[in-house]
Amino acid sequence: MHSLQVDSVQRWMEDLRHMTEVECMCVLQAKPIGVEEDAQGELIVATGDHVARDNLQTLLRRALVVSTELGKMFQRLEKGRWQRVHSTAVRANCHVRSLVHEYSAARNTPAEMQKYEKSLLEKCMELTTITERCLHTEDEFFLKSMREAIHEILTDVSDSFSHMIDMALANEIQILIKQIESSDSVYTIGSAISNLLSLTQDGPQLCRIIAKEGAVVALFKICRQDCFSDLYAHALRTVASICCVEEGINQLEKVDGILCLADILTDENSAEAARAEAAAVVAQITSPHHTSTQHLGSFLESMQDIVTALIKLCESASCGEVFLLASAALANITFFDSMACEILLQLNAIHILLQSCKDRQRVDTPYSKDQVVTILANLSVLEQSSSEVLQEKGIERLLQLLSEKPSSSSPSEGAACERVQQKAAVTLARLSRDPDVAQTAIQLQAVPRLIELCRSPAERNNSDSVLVACLAALRRLAAGCPDSIEATDHQQLIKPRLVDSFLLCSNMEESFV
Repeated sequence: MHSLQVDSVQRWMEDLRHMTEVECMCVLQAKPIGVEEDAQGELIVATGDHVARDNLQTLLRRALVVSTELGKMFQRLEKGRWQRVHSTAVRANCHVRSLVHEYSAARNTPAEMQKYEKSLLEKCMELTTITERCLHTEDEFFLKSMREAIHEILTDVSDSFSHMIDMALANEIQILIKQIESSDSVYTIGSAISNLLSLTQDGPQLCRIIAKEGAVVALFKICRQDCFSDLYAHALRTVASICCVEEGINQLEKVDGILCLADILTDENSAEAARAEAAAVVAQITSPHHTSTQHLGSFLESMQDIVTALIKLCESASCGEVFLLASAALANITFFDSMACEILLQLNAIHILLQSCKDRQRVDTPYSKDQVVTILANLSVLEQSSSEVLQEKGIERLLQLLSEKPSSSSPSEGAACERVQQKAAVTLARLSRDPDVAQTAIQLQAVPRLIELCRSPAERNNSDSVLVACLAALRRLAAGCPDSIEATDHQQLIKPRLVDSFLLCSNMEESFV
């Protein structure tokens, strides 16, 4: 109980430093709250790995405080609330000076950063002075001209502050990377990696800074040393987070990271957690959301080995998370190269994936099913896939996926269910080129379910993409077996142009009578 009280008080004292009034800050600006002689400057920096993450997070919190104050100034300036504009300028000036003072006292800041600090402090003082002048006049012409000048200075202050914080963060990140590169201690390296991973969660801009400072290079050095095998999973998870930005992927390409990923994935002695995180990196760098595909050239060289390892990981996965990561990587790979689909067919992937769907320990969420049906949809482009799907009773599984519904009100889960329904209908439409598949689908009552999805918006969660896919599947089945659809449905869903049927179904209102 005593430790809890101490922690609460300490947290309150830390938070208090960000929330004090301007008058108090002016008096207490350079005075530490702690009584220990070595406590000065602990707000930003302290020694020891266990404090590093707190230092970085504190720096980010302080930056957020200043950014919030500057944002308020922009709003109040537009409304002409001069008293509040000035008080906010004083408050922002005080916060900036406090942050710069404490950081400079604790770190040997680079010369370039010192120039930015000096320039920023001068601009903050100018902002405070010029806003004070606006308090003592009611001359509209003067205030209008001052508004434009203040807006320009405020924009300059915001840009300079952002750049200074980026430099400070880069300085802290360099320290973490040096720990990773120079230490032989698993604990020290693991702590530094944890701090980097925590930083990646604060947005793409930080990921760009982390990549620019060489974190990806340092992390792959760890993944190439057997003595640090226990850190592989942790390091790769951080790499995956950094690779959400192009700069991270470019760094991965420069250090032949794809070869390292292939080595870990194909090494049977690698822990499942390490292989799962390697799959996560593959999923990240092959994501369709990335605009640049230059890195995919070297990926193709290792694709056979990577695809083989990933489908094996899907088959042997011990839990849903491992299966999700491996299947997501495969799903992305099948989008950009048809050769991957041919490799998967040779590796009996349809059997493995459909069998996995029966195992709730592996395929336990709509997100996993989304990956499975994505792979099946891409495989269904190949003619030889239809016979394998029939053999594995895959049509029954597709019909089950057409009935996928969210188990909660989560928007992301609802969206995943829509994707599952859409891709299941697309897969069924593609496979129904084969008369045997079409006949089997009709016998399994695929037509009534597709019609229900078309006519009932609630069944498809009001999704237009599901509607289009279901109309296409219906038309494919009707082309091969016209007698399977009743005259009324044929008249409304098959005979008109696709766009007319779409408009008819999308405007339908459910009857509650």
